[in-house]
Amino acid sequence: MNIHQIRNATIVVEYAGKKFLIDPMLSEKGTYPPFPNSLRQDQNNPLVSLPTSIEEIINVDAVIVTHLHLDHFDDAAKEALPKEIKMFVQNEEDAGEVKKAGFQNVEVLQEDTAFEGIQLIKTKGEHGRGEILKLAGLVCGVVFKHQDEKTLYVAGDTIWYEAIQEALDAHKPEIIVVNGGDNQFLEGGSLVMGKDDIYEVHKAAPHAKIISVHMEAVNHWTLSRQELKSFTEEKGFSASLLVPEDGESYTF
Repeated sequence: MNIHQIRNATIVVEYAGKKFLIDPMLSEKGTYPPFPNSLRQDQNNPLVSLPTSIEEIINVDAVIVTHLHLDHFDDAAKEALPKEIKMFVQNEEDAGEVKKAGFQNVEVLQEDTAFEGIQLIKTKGEHGRGEILKLAGLVCGVVFKHQDEKTLYVAGDTIWYEAIQEALDAHKPEIIVVNGGDNQFLEGGSLVMGKDDIYEVHKAAPHAKIISVHMEAVNHWTLSRQELKSFTEEKGFSASLLVPEDGESYTF
C-alpha cells in the first residue's frame, strides 16, 4: 500500500490496486475564515497550499468522507470530484447531504462493506470529550483489509477512548493513521488526538506503524509536528511514528 499525505486529514491511499481519497479539503490557501473561538484568528483556512494539483489528487477509484466538516469535505472538493465517482459516507444523514451536492453513487459504510475485493469496516470515533462532543457531531473511521495487504486503520477525527482500543484489539492493524493536531477551541478540550492520545494508541498497538496527519493546516491546531516528534523521542517510540510533511508518501 501507499499512503500519500496531501494536507490536513486529506490523504490518498493506494490499497490492493485501488486508490481511495479520504476527507478531501481541496480549497486554495486562505479561502475560508478561521474557525471561531480558537487560536490564529488572523489566519484564514486552509493555512497552507495543496502540495500537488487537484487533478492528480482526484485521480482515484473511490472517496471516503468520514464526516462533513468543512476541513474534511469542502466546496472545492464538491466541485472538482466527478459526480459519478463512488462515495462512501458514515450514515444516511451524510449520504443525503452528499447526494444534494450532486453525487450519484453514494454508499453508507457498514461493518462489512466491500469495494473491488477490499473489505471496508466502519469504526467508531468521538470528536472530542464532554460537552464539545454534542457540538462536534458524529464521525467515523475505517479499517481496510485485503489478503494481499497489511491491515490499515484510518481512525478519523477522534480522541483516544475505549472504542479505539476495541478497534485495535478486533482488527490488529499493522498501519494506523491518526488525526493528530490536537485541534481545539479556547474552551472544551481536544477535538482530535493530541500527543498523549497518540501514545495510548502506540501502547495499545506497539508493533504497528502510526502515521499522524491533520497537522498545522487549519487555524485551531495546537500540536506541531516538531513537538510531536520531540515527545515520541522523549517517550521512546519515535521509531513507530511517522509525521509526514504535506506531499510526503510512504509505501508499506
